[in-house]
Amino acid sequence: MATHRARRRNLALAGGLAALALTLGFTASPATAAPPSPVNYVALGDSYTAGTGAGDLYRPPVACWQSSPGYVDDVAETGRVALVANLACHGAVLFPAGPFYDGVTPSVFQQITSSAGQSALQNAGLVSITAGAIDAGSLLALQACSTPDTQLCEGTVSGIIANLPVIESGLEIIYQNIRASAPEATLTVMGYPRLFDPANGLPVIPPANQSQVNLAVDALNATIAKAVADSRTNAKFIDVTKKFLGHAANSADPWLVMILAPVPPFDRLPDANFHPNEAGHLAYAAALLSAVKPAQLAKR
Repeated sequence: MATHRARRRNLALAGGLAALALTLGFTASPATAAPPSPVNYVALGDSYTAGTGAGDLYRPPVACWQSSPGYVDDVAETGRVALVANLACHGAVLFPAGPFYDGVTPSVFQQITSSAGQSALQNAGLVSITAGAIDAGSLLALQACSTPDTQLCEGTVSGIIANLPVIESGLEIIYQNIRASAPEATLTVMGYPRLFDPANGLPVIPPANQSQVNLAVDALNATIAKAVADSRTNAKFIDVTKKFLGHAANSADPWLVMILAPVPPFDRLPDANFHPNEAGHLAYAAALLSAVKPAQLAKR
């Protein structure tokens, strides 16, 4: 009899505890919950996203040159994203037109609207892009300012800055096209680093010209940030200038490639000049991952 009563009291206690657990919202769960699947990642843009500077220095005769491991590869190697496609190309301009379009390299607009781009973007949760430097005239600035002619450098940079509103309009269209193709994605727009530390000096580039190049970079970054804000796409601009402080191309610890002498057998300067080296691409990856939390994107 006593044993029967004790069993009934134990059953009642167990039932009461179960009811209390349900009341408080506790339910049985496995000891460890499965982590969310990595968010799908797509990259677009120019040479900075194509990985230039991280690997081979010379451009092979193909339509879209990429090098690795660029920052896109560094982000993918963390396992926090699933890289679906890197469609960026060295030399890519915004649209297949204009004085800097080479007639071969897929433009950013073509990267987005191609069948491969549309397929990759439709399920993307994260998109990163660098674009606008070539369209703004970065090559002209570097050519003019790498000489001792300070007047030529200043005049070239002034002309580039005056034309930046046109670049801004093009960037807005690009961001809007990305949003239309990847409506669920977080769009991260990466800026560009300052290339020089004028205090360190260079034998062939006057400090004044170095400052002019940095001025052009700052103006381009401001233009990109404004285009992000005006595009109404909820895109995020990521400024990398602070991260690269102390690591300019002419610093003691450079994160940017700079080879001033032609390299045989091509007898020309390498295409990787003034692009991030491996350390620079790692810095880009860190900037992206600190601004965007892929695990949180996967839970949305």
